[in-house]
Amino acid sequence: MSRARFHGTITGIGTTSGVRVVVGQWRDTPYGSFDDVMLQTSEGHRRLLAPTAQVAEFIEQTYEFDEVSITPVTVVTDGETVRLTADDLSIAWTVGRRTAIGRLLRAVPARLATAPAWSRLIDPVARVVMRGVRTAGTARAGRREFYGARDMHELVRASGEYAGRDLGDLAPVSPAVSFGFGSAPARPAVTTIVTTVIERSAQPQPQAQ
Repeated sequence: MSRARFHGTITGIGTTSGVRVVVGQWRDTPYGSFDDVMLQTSEGHRRLLAPTAQVAEFIEQTYEFDEVSITPVTVVTDGETVRLTADDLSIAWTVGRRTAIGRLLRAVPARLATAPAWSRLIDPVARVVMRGVRTAGTARAGRREFYGARDMHELVRASGEYAGRDLGDLAPVSPAVSFGFGSAPARPAVTTIVTTVIERSAQPQPQAQ
C-alpha cells in the first residue's frame, strides 16, 4: 500500500448566497506546498480550483466534481484576516477564537491524533458532535482517507464575490458539501489537520519540493 500525508488547514465557509467554499492550505505534502479550493453553488454545482495539473489530478481522483479549473490560487494573510483569489473567486474571512472542540483536539497527543486507527475510532463520535463530518472513510479510486484534526478556530466574518456575484455574509456550511464521504463542519471554521490517503496499489509519489 502507498500512503500520502498532507499537513495543513481546511477552512469551511458558508455564505448567504448559498455558495459554500472549502479551502485547503497545505504546507507539507508529496506535492510540496500549495493551496486549493473546492466550492459548491446553491444549485449543487461542484468545482475544484487547483494550482497545477498534478495537484488537480490527485484531488480529482479522490473527490467528485462537476468542473475542474487549473488556476493560480493566491492566499494572503494579514493578522486574523485571510484573502484568497482564484480565477473568478475572491473571498476574505476573519479567524476568531479557538472553539471548545479545538481545545479538546489540542489535548490529544499529536502522534495519536494523526494516526489512521484513531481517526477510525472517533469517526462515530465526530458524526454526532459535528453534523456532516467524518474522520475516516472510503474515497474514489479505492483510496481510504483519514482526517487527523489538531485544532479548530471559528470564523467570525466572510465576504467576497464569485462569478461576478456577491457572496453575501457568513452563514453555516449548509446544505453540506458533497465532494466526498464527509463534509466541512456546519459551523464555519478553520481546522488544523493531517490528512492521510492510503491506496492499495503502490504508485510512484512525487518528491516533496
